[in-house]
Amino acid sequence: MAKKTIKDINVKGKKVLIRVDFNVPLKNGEISDENRIVEALPTIKYVLSQGGRAIVFSHLGRVKDEADKAKNSLEIVAKRLSEHLNQKVVFVPVTRGKALEDAINALKNGEVLMFENTRFEDIDGNKESKNNPELGQYWASLGDVFVNDAFGTAHRAAASNVGIAANIKETVAGFLLEKEINFIGGTLENPQRPFVAILGGAKVSDKIEVIKNLLKIADTVLIGGGMAFTFFKAQGLEIGKSLLEADKVDLAKELLELAKGKIILGDDVITGKAFDPETEKNVRSIYAIPSDELGLDIGPRTIAEFESYIAKAKTVVWNGPLGVFEFAKFAEGTRSIAQAIVEVKNQATTIIGGGDSAAAVIQFGLAEGFTHISTGGGASLEYLEGKVLPGIECVDNK
Repeated sequence: MAKKTIKDINVKGKKVLIRVDFNVPLKNGEISDENRIVEALPTIKYVLSQGGRAIVFSHLGRVKDEADKAKNSLEIVAKRLSEHLNQKVVFVPVTRGKALEDAINALKNGEVLMFENTRFEDIDGNKESKNNPELGQYWASLGDVFVNDAFGTAHRAAASNVGIAANIKETVAGFLLEKEINFIGGTLENPQRPFVAILGGAKVSDKIEVIKNLLKIADTVLIGGGMAFTFFKAQGLEIGKSLLEADKVDLAKELLELAKGKIILGDDVITGKAFDPETEKNVRSIYAIPSDELGLDIGPRTIAEFESYIAKAKTVVWNGPLGVFEFAKFAEGTRSIAQAIVEVKNQATTIIGGGDSAAAVIQFGLAEGFTHISTGGGASLEYLEGKVLPGIECVDNK
C-alpha cells in the first residue's frame, strides 16, 4: 500500500519531528563512517527549504548505564550535521524537559535542532526500546507533524517511531524511508525477471526466513559464504573444519528440496588451514575438501557460474558476503560478484540489503555502481523475509 511522504504535506511554519538513523560507528571519539548522516540530508534539507522547523533525533549505540551515556552522546553527530548543512544545529543534551521544550519553541522557520540520544531513556526501564506510551505521547507533543526517515530501526516498535506516530496528527515517510519502501518492498512485490537473489554470510539460521521467502519470489538463489557449508553437509559432503551449524543440516536438506533446483551452491571453494589472513590459500572442489582445511571464499568456477546468472538478470538482490572479505586473500569472491552486479546496472535493478555486504562494496569502492544500498541491517533482513515492519506500518497511507 502506498505511504504518504514528506512531499504530501505542507511543513511551512510547522515543528517537524524527524526520526533519523544516526547510529554511526565511533572510533576514538570520532565518526568513522558518516554514510547514515549523508543519507538523511535530503529530508532535513527539504524541511528547511520549505520553511519548516526541523527537530532531529536518533538513537546511538546501546545505552544501559551512565558509562554508556558518556560515550554515546549525539553531540558529535550534531556538530557533523551542522557542517553538512552549513548552518547552526542547536543541540539540546536532554531527551525531555523544559530546556528541550524552550529550545524547540524558540526555533524559527528554516532552523534545525537535535536533541540527545533517544536510548538514554532506556536506562530507566527501556522506555524507548519498549515503546513506553507516555514517552511516545510526550515526544509527539513536541511537534506538529512526524517524518520517519529511520529505516535502520523500522523493524522495531519504539517510542521514537511507533509511539510518536500513534499520538500525532500526521506521520509521513522521509526520502530515505521512501527509497527503502520503493526499492526493497517494491522489488519484492513486482520484480523484473530473471530475478536473482544472492545470499551469503556466516549462518543459515540468520537467513532461514529470507531463503524461504525468496524461494517463492526469485528465479534463482545463489548461496555462498559460511552458510553454504551447512548445505554441502546436507548433501553428504565432507567439509573439513569449515563453518557448520550441525543443528541446521536437516533444515538445509528441507530447503534444498523446497527449492526444486532454484538454489545454486557452486562446486569449488577457497580454503585455508586456519581462520587467519596469512594462512595458505588453496582451490578445492567441494567434493575434496581436506579434513584439516576450512572454506574461506567461493572458488573460481563458482564465481564464473554465479556471474553467468547475474549477467542475464533484470533484478538482483544481495545480502551477505561470499567469503571472508576482510582478509585480502579471501576477498576475491565477494569482490568479483560485486563487480558482476555493477556491470548489469544498466539492465537491472540491483539492491544490496545492508550489513556486511554493504560494507564490502564500500570497501571495494563500488558503492556508486548499485541501484540501491539499504541503510538497514536487521530491518533489511526482515523486509526480505516479507515481514510487516512497524516503522513502515505506522506511516500514514495515501
